[in-house]
Formats: sequence, C-alpha cells, structure tokens
Amino acid sequence: MADKKVVVKLKEEPAPKKQAQFIFDKLNYQLLIGGLAVLLIGFMLMAGGGAEDPAKFDPAMFSFRRVTLGPIVVLIGFVMEGVAIMYRPKNKKEE
Repeated sequence: MADKKVVVKLKEEPAPKKQAQFIFDKLNYQLLIGGLAVLLIGFMLMAGGGAEDPAKFDPAMFSFRRVTLGPIVVLIGFVMEGVAIMYRPKNKKEE
C-alpha cells in the first residue's frame, strides 16, 4: 500500500500595505530646489561677454561678475545640493 501525503494549505493573509514614504523630508526638497535656483543664478552671472565683432577685443569678457562672482555662486549652489542630500533631521524616529 502506498502512503499518501496530505498537503494542507493554510489560508494566506495579505500582507499589510505600507504607506509610500519619500526618501527625503520636506526640508530636503526645499534645500534641493534652493540649491538649483542658486546654481541657475550662478550660471546666469557667468553668461554673456561675447564681442559683437570677432575682430575686436571686448574686456567685458573678463569682468569680476563673470570670472569671480559667478563661479563662487555656482560653488555655493553645489554645496547646498550636497547639504540637501546629506541632511537628516534629528527628531525623526528610526524604524
């Protein structure tokens, strides 16, 4: 006589649905948008400076705004982006 195996299937309960959570908090997204705005302003400060006539030299191309101020503002924007990504609020409970 052959032994018959009895397979009992248990009723599976559906897993509780988890709420979708964002990776960052609201403050992180605000800092990201602020950093992007600062980057845009910095690149706008560096724009321009081309001469109307290519045969003539235009010293406005080497102005303080384009050579110094614009790159500093862009650098500040990149630092803001890094801070926005790395910032973690302290009052948030660890799960």
